[in-house]
Amino acid sequence: MSKLMTGVSGVRGIFAQTLDPMVAMRFAATFGEFIKADKPKATIVVGRDSRTTGQVMNKAIISALMGVGCDVIDIGIVATPTVLLNVQRFKADGGIAITASHNPPEWNAMKLIDGDGMFLSPQRSAAYLASVDAPITWQNWQHIGKCRIQDDAIRYHIDKILNISYLDVEAIRSKRFKVVVDSVNGAGGLISPILLEELGCEVVLINEEPSGHFAHPAEPLNENLKQLEEAVKKHGADLGFATDPDVDRLSIVNEHGECIGEELSVVLAQLFVLPKHKGDIVVNLSSSMLSDDVAARFGVKVHRTKVGEINVGKKMQALKSPIGGEGNGGIICPEVNYTRDAVAGMALILGLLAQSGKTVSQWQEELPKYYFAKSKMEVDPKQMDAIMAKVPKLFAEHEIDTQDGVKVIAKDWWIHIRKSGTEPIIRIYVESPDPARSEEICNETIEKLKK
Repeated sequence: MSKLMTGVSGVRGIFAQTLDPMVAMRFAATFGEFIKADKPKATIVVGRDSRTTGQVMNKAIISALMGVGCDVIDIGIVATPTVLLNVQRFKADGGIAITASHNPPEWNAMKLIDGDGMFLSPQRSAAYLASVDAPITWQNWQHIGKCRIQDDAIRYHIDKILNISYLDVEAIRSKRFKVVVDSVNGAGGLISPILLEELGCEVVLINEEPSGHFAHPAEPLNENLKQLEEAVKKHGADLGFATDPDVDRLSIVNEHGECIGEELSVVLAQLFVLPKHKGDIVVNLSSSMLSDDVAARFGVKVHRTKVGEINVGKKMQALKSPIGGEGNGGIICPEVNYTRDAVAGMALILGLLAQSGKTVSQWQEELPKYYFAKSKMEVDPKQMDAIMAKVPKLFAEHEIDTQDGVKVIAKDWWIHIRKSGTEPIIRIYVESPDPARSEEICNETIEKLKK
């Protein structure tokens, strides 16, 4: 049996094993009390992805929030960035996105959102989790919360994207791009086609029904997108877009029907935004060196943070960065929100193609080639800290960054070594200009760590 996983990303588990309506109610009620704190009332926005257990979770969570005296705005099946954005829109005190992101369909989860329309910070998340075993104070009939249905949350999100100040909507419409979209039967099927049609695209849909029965593994990795590649070729499309079930990660297939890798999603967005809005960019420590090349092209700096959307978003806020994100396809466009947003990313990529007249593959050819190798080590939990502690000594001749695990930085390659937050595993990521070299460095690193 799996265990219930709790952390900065919220609470997640396999439904009917470690996660059920009773568990969801406890965590939701505690969250309502945490957000409400000393206030007599709080308003919480709730939205969910398309998972088959979503409706059960939704009713349990809303009941619990109302029971502790919170008012609820239920926005239905929506993308996670739509939930975050509508917390801001309604000046709510917090939000809950009911989604297990790219996990398989038997999973579900609660992503917890603060009053600024961003996920709880690590400090706020730790404070909340420390309170989940405390007694719950249910309110009486006079102080119970209310719930209202809000059915225009997706429309608000689309309008926010169409109003990005530097996005030339008419230029995109004039190109009449043919785009294939794979929403993997998630929430993207309800927002992506509308946005793309309003951008003048001829849209071909696959796996658009938000049924929660995912047509393929839900993570938008190259190996999971063969159907999209074939559809782009079959329809002679200009490109293909793929999202995960909660629509915060974007992958791209070029006009030849080839996946270009999630790392390039953020890079292409940077190439579009920086000529219009110059400023330092922010990515996480495991994102590609391509961002350094793009930054050098425009005379700006790259700032790297711990892995995690909240860490990137907060740093972007502090720097007033115009564009950033995570290398897993998580594009952050601050004019929409300081959160990962695949549909905003679609608009930026189409803006780049419309403005430049170049195809996706032509942009690929202009960029340096880097290759990732990724692996993991299962270790005795008691030995994990000792193994991590020796990493700086093993690579003492190189630059070391210890913000998040240990990152070893050489002239044209890097290694990022991190502990898993949920399993007795150490993860190793490597990037270099040569695929064989990346694999070699990765394997050598594992052998060093085992000694």
